[in-house]
Amino acid sequence: MRPRILMIYTGGTIGMIENPDTRALEPFDFDHLLDNVPKLKMLDFDIDSYQFEKPIDSSAMNPEHWGAISKVIGDNYDRYDGFVVLHGTDTMAYTASALSFMLEGLDKPVIITGSQLPIGEVRTDGEENLIAAIQVAAARNRDGSPKVREVAILFQNYLLRGNRSTKHSADDFDAFKSNNYPPLANIGLDITYNRDALRKDYSEKPLTLHYDMDTSVVYLELFPGMTKETVSHILNAPGLKGVVLKTFGAGNGPNVDWFLDALKEAISRGIVIVNVTQCPNGKVMPERYQTGLEMTRAGVVSGHDLTSEAAITKLMYLFGLGMSRDQVRRGMQVSLRGELTSD
Repeated sequence: MRPRILMIYTGGTIGMIENPDTRALEPFDFDHLLDNVPKLKMLDFDIDSYQFEKPIDSSAMNPEHWGAISKVIGDNYDRYDGFVVLHGTDTMAYTASALSFMLEGLDKPVIITGSQLPIGEVRTDGEENLIAAIQVAAARNRDGSPKVREVAILFQNYLLRGNRSTKHSADDFDAFKSNNYPPLANIGLDITYNRDALRKDYSEKPLTLHYDMDTSVVYLELFPGMTKETVSHILNAPGLKGVVLKTFGAGNGPNVDWFLDALKEAISRGIVIVNVTQCPNGKVMPERYQTGLEMTRAGVVSGHDLTSEAAITKLMYLFGLGMSRDQVRRGMQVSLRGELTSD
């Protein structure tokens, strides 16, 4: 049987066109994509499309939009073999991470892609990204099962695990990296899959959608010269439940009393604080240096090698499930969808 693929256009540069008056990029109708990629007709797949009524600029993406994307996938899950989500690049890694948690029991490919240049441009990267994403979404093993059974980002030469990815460049076509996990596939003359990297611990339970993402979370990124007043202001934000603490190096922070006391006081009020490194590569090793050890003793949770995008969306997801503080603390330290490598 011909694979059936659903393309979900949310917005983003891939579907934009230049306004002749202002020269600014504006969303265009989804048919614009099909008109500019005639090669889609050469694929031996049944391809349908769904377009959001109002295209979303990725910088305006929020958890309600993630829920809307999840609902489209859930409503059409039994009708299609794979899904391709067209999305702006700015928040693509956040959406990929969020969907990986929201789509519990996912057993089909959800491939997210986009472009750095509009698909109507002469030098666009959108055409190759779109065609490759559809091919990956349709790829099957010899027994007919999907090659990819998770949320992934396809960009330029790589297929990356969604919740391991981050945008590293605003200029290059090769805009995304997965610094702490190998690519799921290399996109070259052929699409070569990395069987060892592909997720294997998928569930045989039916797909379950989780729409409730609790946004009572915040980033706290450390920098030399940060003041006591700034830290206190953030940690005392009304309704705050969780903090992703972006630390130096292997998970270090200032070893001064006022800083450690502020963390202890926030944790005593029930706030979950997760330690992730600011470094693109590597992971938190809080017991390697005294400063990291002091934060661990204060009750800060290790985020291991979580990306900041995965850490913040995972906090939203766990709190959205109605978990207690202790349950969230434990959940942040174990891999739910292949998002981290625990010690």
